Amino acid sequence: MGPGVPPSLNGVTASQVALPPGPWVCLLDFLSERFVHVPRDIWQARLLRGRVFNEQGQALAVDAAYQPHQRIHYYREVDDEIIVEEAGQVLYQDDHLLVLDKPHFLPVVPSGRYLHQTALIRLRQSLGRDEVAPIHRLDRETAGLVMFSLQTSTRAAYHGLFREHRVHKVYEAVAPWKPGSRWPQVRTSRLGPGPHFMQQAEHPGASNSHTRIDCIAHDADWALYRLEPRTGQRHQLRVHMAALGLPIRHDRIYPTLLPMAEEDRSRPLQLLARSLSFTDPLSGREQHFESARRLAHGPAINAHGPSR
Repeated sequence: MGPGVPPSLNGVTASQVALPPGPWVCLLDFLSERFVHVPRDIWQARLLRGRVFNEQGQALAVDAAYQPHQRIHYYREVDDEIIVEEAGQVLYQDDHLLVLDKPHFLPVVPSGRYLHQTALIRLRQSLGRDEVAPIHRLDRETAGLVMFSLQTSTRAAYHGLFREHRVHKVYEAVAPWKPGSRWPQVRTSRLGPGPHFMQQAEHPGASNSHTRIDCIAHDADWALYRLEPRTGQRHQLRVHMAALGLPIRHDRIYPTLLPMAEEDRSRPLQLLARSLSFTDPLSGREQHFESARRLAHGPAINAHGPSR
């Protein structure tokens, strides 16, 4: 935490915003216009409670003058935050690394309607350490393994594992069974923005995504697939499966975007980050972590090994 940055509040670190040149006389006018989704009276209450700070870390008054070319800090707040009952299980922890087995519907980091009900803030609170940070991400709807850095000084070494594709990632997914398909197969394509800001899509051009897909087991309607992404594009597995005509069961984004307000938690996305394997960049030790979770809405069989 740099000089002037206020300390964390219940695991939530302060956000910051730069103040550009403009016509505003008081800071409250700027905040009301800049953050149109936050009512003016909310910003007024934050200022009155001393929750907005200048570059020196001093709380600003409700009538503070607007000062362009400065930065301010504030604590994000979420009213009526959606509760996520299950917190997940810590599978591994040392001085530098923590591996969490995340449940469906728990966000990794704060976003939108989620702040304290996230894996990151819960870990910061339980460990009492503001430096906890995710090394990679999982979608809120996806269950399974997420790695967190516990020390700023060694975080880059673990980030490098993912940037350089030195982590072997295995996922499992339930999707329709298509008779006559041959497995395994590899899907490569160029992924970029889709028709809606929440979606990705395949585009012409050089490939930037690579997924190996195999079938583990199937019945007449559904199959359990093993997905091994070599790259880590946003929504890569969901887009690749939908492009094959095999959308992951209970996917509310692909191929058709459904209203989030109608989310049914009894029907979680059937996608699981099953395992992570890599050589630890600090110790040189081979690491392998396996999720204890199972997909509940899969084929109605108990099969082992790939089905052809």
